[in-house]
Amino acid sequence: MDFIFMLTRSDRTVEDCLELVREIAPLRLGHVGFKDVGVPLPVLERLAQAIRDAGATSYMEVVSTSPEDCLRSARIARNLGIDRLLGGTLVDETLEILAGSPTAYFPFPGRPVGHPTKLGGHAPEIEQHCRTFMRKGCAGADLLAYRATEADPLELVRAARRGLGSGLLIAAGSVTSVEKIRALDAAGADAFTIGSAVFDGSFSPTKGSTLSQLADVLAACGSEAGERRTG
Repeated sequence: MDFIFMLTRSDRTVEDCLELVREIAPLRLGHVGFKDVGVPLPVLERLAQAIRDAGATSYMEVVSTSPEDCLRSARIARNLGIDRLLGGTLVDETLEILAGSPTAYFPFPGRPVGHPTKLGGHAPEIEQHCRTFMRKGCAGADLLAYRATEADPLELVRAARRGLGSGLLIAAGSVTSVEKIRALDAAGADAFTIGSAVFDGSFSPTKGSTLSQLADVLAACGSEAGERRTG
């Protein structure tokens, strides 16, 4: 299972994101992302380039709440050359914006609300949404499993897995422990994101540095799970 390190805290890109890309370089992370809010566009442009220069797959997750802002973020992702755009629910409109670009789209199934985002919806709804995503040409789904307010998180993961078939299932938000990572893996997730739990030290409470937190996350999902791949 892949580990996607999000340069975010409380659903916002951290202001020192560019410094952090340099700091984490020794870990050779293969998957690095950020949110569409928190820093101005010129910083996002430099950040996308820095992730690319590091040889990692780039991710941007949409957490804006208005339709206009969500579609604006999709245009930004395309212009930045982001590899994988996560989030949002305006599937048809977003796919139209991304058409002809290499950016793959992973929308939110269910009913995401608010900021930081919570997830409403039950397993049948999640499964049906994921089937629809694949039929429309999405690459997979971005499931806010541990942000669920109406259902068991792992039931939602299993439902999304059924709906996606061979599509990629990314579990995002509130992944804060080794136990949660292992549970997501067993339920069928292909990847997970962590941001805040690294920055606030809650993933490994006895350790102080960002690099130590990240090393423990990598150990929890397999030592090569978050490293860049060759060949």
